[in-house]
Amino acid sequence: MRSFAALLERLAFTPGRNASLTLMRNYLTATPDPDRGWALAVLTGGLELRHLRPQLLRRLAAERVDEQLFAISYEFVGDLAETIALLWPEPAEYHDVHLSQAVALLAADDRAGSNLVALLNQLPKEERFALLKLATGNLRVGVSGRLARTALAGIGTRSLSEIEEIWHGLAPPYPGLFDWLAGGPLPEVSATARFRPVMLSTPVTEETLPGFDPADYAAEWKWDGIRVQLVCEEGQRRIYARSGDEISGSFPDLLEGLDFEGAVDGELLVARGGVIAPFADLQKRLGRKTVSRATMAEFPAHLRLYDLLQLGREDLRPLPFRERRQRLEALPPLSPRVDLSPLLPFEDWQALAALRADPPEVVIERVMLKAWDSPYLGGRPRGPWLKWKRAPMQIDAVLLYAQAGHGKRAGYYSDLTFGLWHQGALVPVGKAYSGFTDEELKRLDRFIRKETRDRFGPVRQVTPSLVLEVAFEGVNRSARHKSGVALRFPRVSRIRWDKPAAEADQLSALEALL
Repeated sequence: MRSFAALLERLAFTPGRNASLTLMRNYLTATPDPDRGWALAVLTGGLELRHLRPQLLRRLAAERVDEQLFAISYEFVGDLAETIALLWPEPAEYHDVHLSQAVALLAADDRAGSNLVALLNQLPKEERFALLKLATGNLRVGVSGRLARTALAGIGTRSLSEIEEIWHGLAPPYPGLFDWLAGGPLPEVSATARFRPVMLSTPVTEETLPGFDPADYAAEWKWDGIRVQLVCEEGQRRIYARSGDEISGSFPDLLEGLDFEGAVDGELLVARGGVIAPFADLQKRLGRKTVSRATMAEFPAHLRLYDLLQLGREDLRPLPFRERRQRLEALPPLSPRVDLSPLLPFEDWQALAALRADPPEVVIERVMLKAWDSPYLGGRPRGPWLKWKRAPMQIDAVLLYAQAGHGKRAGYYSDLTFGLWHQGALVPVGKAYSGFTDEELKRLDRFIRKETRDRFGPVRQVTPSLVLEVAFEGVNRSARHKSGVALRFPRVSRIRWDKPAAEADQLSALEALL
């Protein structure tokens, strides 16, 4: 556990993608099997444990630590696992525990958490913290599954695309994987209907767009859903998110009645009678392992196709986009829940800019540009595919509440709730966690501590005097929020230390954007 705990700590406090990749590669190279396989499963989200509930962890801590001391410590630290790790009584003697042993004990733990307690009683605080992160399933060290797989691609002879082609056919602790990375035989791969690495786009702006020839590109809308891949092979039907995570269980209605053998790339949406619903409706379906018939009827799944990756046994990815698109258009209808995203007619960038400025539906995010001659390449190659975003929406809101962050922001109040004026009072409309520098965060933290008016557990209510300029990608109606609206991808674009709170926006200004 010692080296794994050190890895998690360094990842949490190491800024920068390349530095994180170096840390993971060093660990995976130096650590023997099966520990490195289990660590890889943790980092990629492939370790499925019966995660212990926070209520149980609080009870275990309360049996050993003064209640008031724990409450004060938790408020300051801002992370339950870290607080317990710091306050847990030190054992009389430390014992070396392998990560594989810890995983086996946690997997077999009972509801009382007796195995967890036995492990905590053997480990120093750094390893206790790593163990509790395993037990809760909440790492928050800034590493995605794809980034961990990218680290794998740097320790052997296999590319990221090769790794992602077989990833969903592997199971922790991935026997044979590291030998294969070093040039050995392919490990046993059990799955059919496997994920294909997704091709991503690079941003383009009005200033950089003239550097490209419009005759070389096709254009289409990017719809406001989530990018997915539908794969049907040998009787297996699966839906993957762009990250490679399988989400088939959340959308069984989309898989019903499909008569197709191959793989397609598209946008997962909710549609009623051919009308695409706001992203908020799709969110009702995301993240659920099972979905009721009533939910499926109220929020029917729909797939809008962008590309054709495989047809039967033929891999179409090496073909140019023009030919793949022709083959896609020639397909018979896959199901009533599947249709084709149309291409946009344009002769020059001015004509396309006019279309972009006035999209036919509000659920359109941006314009996508795809080079006619581009093969389908996993990853983000520069140039073949471009995304031309619509300008983000913005509001001036007032900071109302704050909560301490996690990881390298633990101890700082970085989770911000903001509101708008409505009938003379401030109504919360959203939360933001990003958009400010480390120096701005320190100043924000000082302001929040100084201006705290009340406390609700880990949350501080502050004097409503600081204006935040908040940028966001969309707004939808929401019955779950008191304001009646929900923002998509909100972030702080500027802290308006100079602006009086009375001059912040009204809720009606946000409602008008609907």
